[in-house]
Amino acid sequence: MTKVTLITILGTLLFAFTFKADFLMEQKKFERVRLAIKEKQGFIEQKLKVNHISINHLNLLFVTYKSEGLLDIYAKTKQETTYKKILSYDICARSGQLGPKRRTGDRQVPEGFYHIDRFNPISNFYLSLGLNYPNLADQRKSKASNLGGDIFIHGSCVTIGCLPMTDNYIKEIYLLAVYAKHSGQVNIPIYVFPFQMTNQNFMTYKVRYNNNNELIKFWGNLKRGYDTFMKNKKELLVKVAENGDYLYEDRSEIMP
Repeated sequence: MTKVTLITILGTLLFAFTFKADFLMEQKKFERVRLAIKEKQGFIEQKLKVNHISINHLNLLFVTYKSEGLLDIYAKTKQETTYKKILSYDICARSGQLGPKRRTGDRQVPEGFYHIDRFNPISNFYLSLGLNYPNLADQRKSKASNLGGDIFIHGSCVTIGCLPMTDNYIKEIYLLAVYAKHSGQVNIPIYVFPFQMTNQNFMTYKVRYNNNNELIKFWGNLKRGYDTFMKNKKELLVKVAENGDYLYEDRSEIMP
């Protein structure tokens, strides 16, 4: 190993450690985060302990069902590839209808495959986690000039296209996400489905929306991802075709 290579490796490790430490320390500067730690740390540690997951080696994956009004939280250690469901929350309020978000002002909750891209400890809705909407699939599917944005999982119990969880439960959800980020998870996936896409449910909704072929086709594309995740409980590698359809691969199949 050359001296330059060694310096590069050490620099990378130092940067990673500093980023990891700084993120948690920065979050702790905010009163609402400190209160969440005070009130919810014990609950979170116990929930992780019974699932044999260390708070310092935490990875998360969120799955949301709009029709059922549920947010399920899956977790694993960094070393594992398979997730397990550890918590399930009722979504406090909903807006819009089933179907994807395609423009600003439509009041819709997005449907598709996203990740958490923002942590807001001073949200107008207590604490909030931002989704990377619109993603590439949304951009390729929509013909609108303005697709909107600022879709969050947040506190309170009001919404226009977001996922409100109440101030009490957002403390748990936000804190779990902070510790996953602190553990080195770059992107926390969030899969947003219109409903629990079992074969029986899908047939029911196909009949209910049989006059909307475009929507049924879109849901059929989402269902392939749903089926793959439910079968394997592994994070999906999601790509986007030119027409905006999702393409799926099992992430573990391409990892060394």
